[in-house]
Amino acid sequence: MKQIQTAVYAFVAIASGSVMLMAEPDIIVRTNVPYGNAANVRVQENGPVTEVRFTPNPHGGPECLWFCFQVCRSGARRAALGKQRLILECPETMLGGGQPGHFRPVFRPTKGNWERTGAPELIELPDGRRQAAWTFDMEKPSLDFAFSFPYGREDVERLVKQSGGYWRVDTIGVSQGGRPLWRLSNDYSRPKGNRAGVYLMARQHSAEVSGSWVLDGVLRRFAELGDAAPLAWAVPLANSDGIEQGDYGKDNFPYDLNRAWGKPPMRHEVLVFQQDIRRWAARCRPVAGFDFHAPGASETQGIYSFVSEARPEVSQEAKQWAVLMGEQLGAEFAAANFVRVAKYPSRWETPRFSTFFHEEMKVPSVTFEVPYAIVHKTVMNREQYQEAGRRIADAIVKQIKSLSTK
Repeated sequence: MKQIQTAVYAFVAIASGSVMLMAEPDIIVRTNVPYGNAANVRVQENGPVTEVRFTPNPHGGPECLWFCFQVCRSGARRAALGKQRLILECPETMLGGGQPGHFRPVFRPTKGNWERTGAPELIELPDGRRQAAWTFDMEKPSLDFAFSFPYGREDVERLVKQSGGYWRVDTIGVSQGGRPLWRLSNDYSRPKGNRAGVYLMARQHSAEVSGSWVLDGVLRRFAELGDAAPLAWAVPLANSDGIEQGDYGKDNFPYDLNRAWGKPPMRHEVLVFQQDIRRWAARCRPVAGFDFHAPGASETQGIYSFVSEARPEVSQEAKQWAVLMGEQLGAEFAAANFVRVAKYPSRWETPRFSTFFHEEMKVPSVTFEVPYAIVHKTVMNREQYQEAGRRIADAIVKQIKSLSTK
């Protein structure tokens, strides 16, 4: 369990040439909250405004991006927070953080509903560093703040409940930290069946929450379609440890989850997933795998896809799937350059989810990259992410129908 972050600065005021130390503010910052993450936290009273300075904590990885914390009053005091100025330091150290003006974090009174912030105030420092700041006037005693809409076990449970029993939840193994790994399924009763099947996954990189919201929309749409949907198995929270610990989770040592799909697998979770994919393939006619991610922190160009070139004949099928996905998403959601090949630099040239599907399963796969906040000029809410997922689900059904007529 993380400890409460209580780092504060006593406010130093200059009055008549003397230095006067004031009492420490009664505002504290907690990271022992679900998905909590913040580092180098300092709280300082600046007149009527309480300034909270922070940086995302890389949690042992080479990249940082995710933050999530609570600002509250210390002790039992329940007075309103008042005016708070949250200052994100060092955004350029975040993956893709070069344009912090595109950041739109989320906030809520604790236990309230998450909302997007507006654009940040950008602060240029004399040495060239930048900061981003957001100001709130809170009439509640606490404020939650996160980089984007969180998505965790409670959200999966809500999806299952609202789908009216369509989805079954099973624990297929545990994480390296001993946490349960959930898999949702709408059918597994027919070994060696001929029903078209898809396997879906999100959160191999634990903080890529926007991908989760799109997968949520896919699964809700399948529930609406009922028997017209394919046989679908889905792992919505792949990096269970990283999610709960508030990790960003990309390229974390010793192995990024999505770089551990070799033979043998280099992470216990991947061993669990590979076994489950083989079980899935034995109970359906496998047609595709789908993996949901998020790109750099500042990206706004729209949702786009990656396909692997591990096996040329399978890669060509994957591109056909991806083209249809882009068409179904439409200009509202899809990036202009929607279908891409993953040739960006990586710390490990090791097998990924897509490699496993193409080489071992001989089935096409598509990876989606879903921006954290802005798609084109639209500041995204959860319902819009879910709508993008519904369109992807419809594209999956459409492509399966097309394959069945060939």
